[in-house]
Amino acid sequence: MMHVFNKRMRLMTSSAALALLLAAAPQAFAETPADTLVEGFAFDDIITLDPGEAFELSTAEITANSYSKLVALDPADTSKVIGEIADSWTVSDDGLTYTFKLKPGLKFASGNPITAEDVAYSFERAVKLDKSPAFLLTQFGLSGDNVAEKAKAVDEGTFSMTVDKPYAPSFVLNVLTSTVTSVVDKKVVVENAKAVTPTAEYKYDNDFGNEYLKTGYAGSGPYKIREWRANEVIVLERNDNFFGEKAKLARVIYRHMKESSGQRLALENGDIDVARNLEPGDVDAVAKKDGMATTEAPKSTIYYFSLNQKNPNLAKPGVAEAFKYLVDYDAIGETLIKGIGSIHQTFLPKGQLGALDENPYKLDVAKAKELLAKAGLADGFTVTMDVRNTQPVTGIAENVQQTLAQAGIKLEIIPGDGKQTLTKYRARTHDIYIGQWGSDYFDPNSNAETFTANPDNSDEGKTKTLAWRNAWDVPELTKETQAALLEKDSAKRAAIYEGLQKKVLETSPFVIIFQQTEVAGYSAKLKDFKLGPSFDTNFVYTVSKE
Repeated sequence: MMHVFNKRMRLMTSSAALALLLAAAPQAFAETPADTLVEGFAFDDIITLDPGEAFELSTAEITANSYSKLVALDPADTSKVIGEIADSWTVSDDGLTYTFKLKPGLKFASGNPITAEDVAYSFERAVKLDKSPAFLLTQFGLSGDNVAEKAKAVDEGTFSMTVDKPYAPSFVLNVLTSTVTSVVDKKVVVENAKAVTPTAEYKYDNDFGNEYLKTGYAGSGPYKIREWRANEVIVLERNDNFFGEKAKLARVIYRHMKESSGQRLALENGDIDVARNLEPGDVDAVAKKDGMATTEAPKSTIYYFSLNQKNPNLAKPGVAEAFKYLVDYDAIGETLIKGIGSIHQTFLPKGQLGALDENPYKLDVAKAKELLAKAGLADGFTVTMDVRNTQPVTGIAENVQQTLAQAGIKLEIIPGDGKQTLTKYRARTHDIYIGQWGSDYFDPNSNAETFTANPDNSDEGKTKTLAWRNAWDVPELTKETQAALLEKDSAKRAAIYEGLQKKVLETSPFVIIFQQTEVAGYSAKLKDFKLGPSFDTNFVYTVSKE
C-alpha cells in the first residue's frame, strides 16, 4: 500500500492538471496544460513495452519516441536510411559484415553512456528471448548460440554484425530500422533482470530484463516512458539527456479512447489535443469546425481477406479470382474507407520499392459466375468469414457478404475480438479471414515474404507466413522471393517484386482491398503536429503549442 501511495504522490507532484488527466474522468476540462500534449488513442493492442518483445502497431509509436536505434527510416524520403546512434557504416567486400561507428558522447536517459556493448547486448537479448519479432534478426543467421560472436562490440564505439548471406544492403539496413533493434541501457536492464531456472525450451538463467521492460524503461529517445496502465493511459516525459533535438513539450499523455465519436467530442471540448482514431464522418465534422484541423499520411498497412486453401471449394481453380470480381471496390472506397484509405489491390503498399499501383479488378458478377461455373460451383456454396469487431473490417465484410450472394455464395460472418480471430487464423482453421497487414520494416521483402513465400506447407511448418496460414503451397514463388534478397541492383530488385505482385494478383488466395491512410484531428493551437509514413515515424518531440 505504501508503494502505491508513494507512486501516486510522485505522479501528482508534476502538476494538478496532469493528475486530472491521468484520472481520465469523463467531464470536460477547461483545456489541456500548455506544456503537455494529450492524445486520444485506441491502444488496447499493447501487451508489452519491451522493444525486444513488442510487435504491435501502437507500441511501435511509443518505442519510436522513447528508444533509439543504430539507423532509422528517413521520414522525408522513405527510400533512404539515416544514422541515429550510428554516425557511419560500411559493408565488407564479401557483403557479410556490417560495421557501424557510433556517434561519440551519447547518453541514455539514465545518464549512462551509449556504447557498442549496449548495442551488442540489445541484439543478444532480442535473439535469446526469441519473442515474436526475433525472426527479424534470426533471418540473418543469428541464433542464441552464435549471436555473441556475430553481433558484437569491436571497441567502445564500434559495433559489427555478420550475416549468413550477401543480402542486398538496403534490405539489411531497412530491417535494422525495426523496433526489435532498439538499443537498451545494458546497465539498467541487467540490474533489473530476473533470475530464472533454465529449461529445455529456454536455456538461460535470467530473463534479460523482460519482465521489467514490459512496463519499465531503459532507452535514450526524446521522451522517456513514465507510466503505462493497460487500456487506460501512457505517459511520456521529456528526456533531457537526449542527444538530438530536444522535445518541445514536457510530456505526452495518451488516453485510451476506443470510440471515434468519443474522441471527436473530447477534442471539441478541449479535453484532448489530438484524436487519432476518427471514422470518416467524424473526420469531416472535425475538418469543418473552427479551431480544429486534420492531417493524414498514407501508411504501409493494407487490408485484405484471404481464402484458406484447405477448404476444397476455395482451392478450386478460378474460385479465388471469382472472389476478386465479387468485391464492390468503388462502393467501399466511396463510403467505408473514404478519407481513411484508398483502393489498392497489390501486396506492396505505395511508397515501397517495386510497388505496383494497378487495380485491375472491379465488381463483375457475370465474370465471377462464369469462373465459378468452370470450377463446378455454378450453384454456389456456403462459407464462413472470421471478422474482428472493429471498423472498417466489419462494414467491408457485410458489403462483401451482399455481393457474394449475387453469385450464389452464402457467406456466414463469424464475429470475434482480435485475439479470437487471429488465434483461429494462425492455426489455419478458418475458411476466410479479413484483416490488415502492416510492414515490419520499409523494405519490399517484409510484405513479399509473407504473401509469396511458404517454405514448408505442412501444419508443422516453422515459417508461418500469410501464405502458410492460408495453405498456399508455392515453391517457385518462394524461390523467387528468396532470390530477390540477394539482388543488389535496386532496379533489378524492383523488377522482381513487380513480377511477384502480378503473379499474386492473378493466382493467389489473397483479395487485397485497400491501403490505409492514417488520419488525425487536432487542435489548431498545436504546431508541427504531423503523421509519418509508418507507425514508428509518428514523432511527437517536434510538437509545440501556441
